Amino acid sequence: MKRAVVVGSGAAGAAAAKALQGAFSVTVLERGGEFRPLGVSLKFVERLKRLGVLFDERLTGVLFPSMRIERTDREMIHVRGLGTGGTTPLATGNALRLDGNLRALGIDLDPEFAELGKEIPIHTDHRRLWNPVTEQVFETCAAMGLGPRPLPKMSDPARCVNCGRCVLGCPAGAKWDARHFLRDASERGAQVVTSCRVTGLRVEAGRAQGVVARRRGRRVFIPADIVILAAGGIGSPAILENSGIPCRPTLFVDPVLCVAAEWPEAMQNMDIPMPFVVDKEGFIIAPYFDYLSYFFNRAWKPKAEDTLSLMIKLADDSRGVVSKRSIRKSLTPADRERLNGAVRLCHDIFARLGVPKERTFLGTLNAGHPGGMLPLTPAEAATLHSPALPENVYVADPTLFPAALGRPPILTIMALARKVCRTAAAKFA
Repeated sequence: MKRAVVVGSGAAGAAAAKALQGAFSVTVLERGGEFRPLGVSLKFVERLKRLGVLFDERLTGVLFPSMRIERTDREMIHVRGLGTGGTTPLATGNALRLDGNLRALGIDLDPEFAELGKEIPIHTDHRRLWNPVTEQVFETCAAMGLGPRPLPKMSDPARCVNCGRCVLGCPAGAKWDARHFLRDASERGAQVVTSCRVTGLRVEAGRAQGVVARRRGRRVFIPADIVILAAGGIGSPAILENSGIPCRPTLFVDPVLCVAAEWPEAMQNMDIPMPFVVDKEGFIIAPYFDYLSYFFNRAWKPKAEDTLSLMIKLADDSRGVVSKRSIRKSLTPADRERLNGAVRLCHDIFARLGVPKERTFLGTLNAGHPGGMLPLTPAEAATLHSPALPENVYVADPTLFPAALGRPPILTIMALARKVCRTAAAKFA
């Protein structure tokens, strides 16, 4: 049987492994280890915060090895999962279909979304779990004519204990993540290799012979008949750049910024993150307790249970670069204008709740969903393959997205990855 190497085990990689196993003998290479939820108590982390030990967000990896934080520039950081399941065990489990830009190119993902809808538990039956303050914020947004709507979640509502730890690794096993697809592929024979950092492709005569990686301090070569790059919007371009295959300076990151205020007994830290969304042109707003800002941002002084926060997720301009050693991405003037407008809307919501602007404070600006450095074009709608790539190398992650979504992309990533792998299998199986 022919061999397929899938680089990355997150939303794209797990979906690719499940789609390919059987037609190929699949090996999934994951840079991190087995995912583990945050192992220390939040009270312990809070004590470290009060002692001033948590002075840099990049220290998160010491407490939480499954999370990696890097700086994109002086004003923004990038957060990603590093372990089986990629970032999905740290996500809020939203299930949105966001393929409008792809459909405009002539790419039809209807079959893939239909299949995912049957394989993943997706529902909006969680409003009964919201705490009173979340319900109050929802009603306030509705009264303002903002049209809030509950977000569909990938989870089993019967198992949810409403602990607020979705983004730290669901302790109840209620939230669906990409490890389910990894297990499906493994049960059918796929091999998942952890702690294996792919550094590049070995290409001869326009065809990849396999990938080069580092594992346990040694350089290794893994042969393959096809290679699927699913290491994410940062990881896949870095591998291509290391292989002498330049990508485009069109990185987007869906910047995230939270606006917060002290609210006695808000208990947002014990509620479903992003339970509903206000959808505006160029950005969304949703309630979200920002652990990153709470632990590391000195402006976040109130206790966790007394903090109320609104998340802004921005669809940013595609102007950024991943090089061999760094991520260069800043907000453009247009990005700043949209972000400032979103902040003003958050201030308006807080004002309707009785909290004046001067009592609010901002969180840490972070890069939410990177992608776009090898965007698909209409000419590639049928092949889903860039002419810049070796003939048997496919990218199957947000690197292919034509533009920023400014919304949670996991479901769309999996649908596209499945489509890419079917296209690759039809040619090379």
